[in-house]
Amino acid sequence: MKSVFHLAYNVTDLDETRAFYGELLGCAEGRSTDTWVDYDFFGHQISLHLGTPFATANTGKVGDHMVPMPHLGIVLPKPDWDALAAKLKAVGTDFVLEPHTRYPGEPGEQSTMFFRDPSGNPIEVKGFADFDGIFAS
Repeated sequence: MKSVFHLAYNVTDLDETRAFYGELLGCAEGRSTDTWVDYDFFGHQISLHLGTPFATANTGKVGDHMVPMPHLGIVLPKPDWDALAAKLKAVGTDFVLEPHTRYPGEPGEQSTMFFRDPSGNPIEVKGFADFDGIFAS
């Protein structure tokens, strides 16, 4: 069964949120009020509400790196991942984990990058050349 996920979390400023998710990431804005805004986050629905963002800690081990947990993420086709990585680098994004490829030549080979939205919410973006490898072990 295929479906669309919905995730709601807090942000601290809707103008910054719109600039980040809408303008930088290119997500289409949906419904909104003066306290929240919905986005089409690469085919999924996120609802961003004014409030205190969730606490995170660098407890997730990814290769030799510790990354923030919990975090939101998306898997993109590799050409789309490459384009987004280039765009984020061009604007001087402060990466938690710089764009790179892990598990080269192995099942599950993937490119990944971690960064935070303006409210500090961590986001991971993975890129796969072959979506059949997403669940490969």
